[in-house]
Amino acid sequence: MPAKACWSPPDDAGAPRGAPNGESSWRTPVTVATVVEREGRFLMVEEIVRGRTVWNQPAGHLDPGETPVQAAARETLEETGWTVIPEGIVGVYLYRPGPRADRTFTRFLFHARAVSHAPDRPLDDGIIRAHWKHPEELGKNAPLLRSPLVLAAVQDYLAGRRYPLDLIRNVQV
Repeated sequence: MPAKACWSPPDDAGAPRGAPNGESSWRTPVTVATVVEREGRFLMVEEIVRGRTVWNQPAGHLDPGETPVQAAARETLEETGWTVIPEGIVGVYLYRPGPRADRTFTRFLFHARAVSHAPDRPLDDGIIRAHWKHPEELGKNAPLLRSPLVLAAVQDYLAGRRYPLDLIRNVQV
């Protein structure tokens, strides 16, 4: 029996959305983020998003052919200058940025160990700098966080959520 297509959220008028062939179709962008703790502080990125300065974990999208673990390490290096070794998964999150948003993101959140820093390495476009922040600073500055995922990530990490990296299986043909 063929697999059924995923459900699509309705449009703004409440009408169902669908693919041209009449089947429902829905895709979610896959993103990764990395929680890196050192001496009670967390590695954060200060970045400009749509003209607004925000704080976020090092995060981004997968490149073609890349695994989520590889993407997390690469994005952390590109956005912070820190080489990290992902050690486990904190969680997998679905995030819809607002009730009228037409996209839902799937975010793989990893925890990693900082190995070395290249302070002179150029950072990705839009990145102002990397900071080490105490969890209390994040909570007190919630309006500066890129999304509620930022604080949830730190809270989940501090709550002890840890899963092995082999939870994600990369199957190739």
